Amino acid sequence: MSQPVGPTTLRVRIVLKRLGGILFGVIRLLLLLWATAALYFDVRWTWLRLPLALLFLIATLSVWIVFRKRPVLLWSAHLGGFLAVLGWWLTLQPSNARDWQPDLAVLPAADIAAHTVTLHNVRNCNYRTETDFDVRYYDKTVDLDQLRTVDLYLVYWGSPHMAHTMVTFGFKGGDYVCFSIECRKEKGEGYSAVKGLFRQFELIYVVADERDLVRLRTNYRQGEEAYLYRARMTDDQARNFFLDYIRRVNRLQATPEWYNAVTDNCTTAIRAQRAAQERAPWDWRMLVNGHLDELLYERGAITTNVPFAELKQRARINDRARQADKSPDFSRLIRKGVPGIEE
Repeated sequence: MSQPVGPTTLRVRIVLKRLGGILFGVIRLLLLLWATAALYFDVRWTWLRLPLALLFLIATLSVWIVFRKRPVLLWSAHLGGFLAVLGWWLTLQPSNARDWQPDLAVLPAADIAAHTVTLHNVRNCNYRTETDFDVRYYDKTVDLDQLRTVDLYLVYWGSPHMAHTMVTFGFKGGDYVCFSIECRKEKGEGYSAVKGLFRQFELIYVVADERDLVRLRTNYRQGEEAYLYRARMTDDQARNFFLDYIRRVNRLQATPEWYNAVTDNCTTAIRAQRAAQERAPWDWRMLVNGHLDELLYERGAITTNVPFAELKQRARINDRARQADKSPDFSRLIRKGVPGIEE
């Protein structure tokens, strides 16, 4: 004979059943919201976006009402609709042939030969204002045996929790190459974090002078704060890190990829470009990257010979960048006083 169920066990079962219902309800809602938004943002015919998204939303809610007491049919219909949208969404292909903004119109590329790398289309914009500038490109050959330093920039534009990440490689003689991973915007297109979750932007690795990428953010954009940190790396680690960037640059030149605000952005793309077994352990601050410097400090990946609060204060370079502005010695001058950097 089966044992009678006690009141405590019964209450636990009821609670678990309710929690399960809430969990499945949240999952259904998230799937619905994602599919609706994907139709709204990523359908290529602008006039069709809103009607199609509304039709999908209304149809799915109707299924919930009609089959609310028949969970198997409800889930089958709901998942069927979601998978149909997902299948279509995955067919959307990125392109290198669009009407790009002038500063993002030319992709960089690189030739690797023994210990040298020749970079093509290194950007060096001459800015008068954030939106008024001349775009210039040149080729540059660097010697990997002369690679000396790796520096990290975190640039905040509003929230202290989110930042734009850039990496600069320094070579003997004070020569620097800066990489900025960005969404590749078309003319008239602005960045949106929400749109960045969908297939709205292609991915681009901008390779440029620091007087372009850094000075744009410290001297010409309003409200952006830039912080500079020296990374702790061996020569081999720095060389491999640089080549990780070069390989991704060449891959994007040959095969376009989508930008994604979560999985392939200015920070997560750095981690993704490395072999899986070489990636650092995941941490929430890789996504909420305004705290990335805290993570690197804890792991000893940047200078730790001063308290973190002092390091953060001295790492801010805006004032020095404005003073250096058009100086050909810009890169050296912005590093003066940054802990761990002997310039």
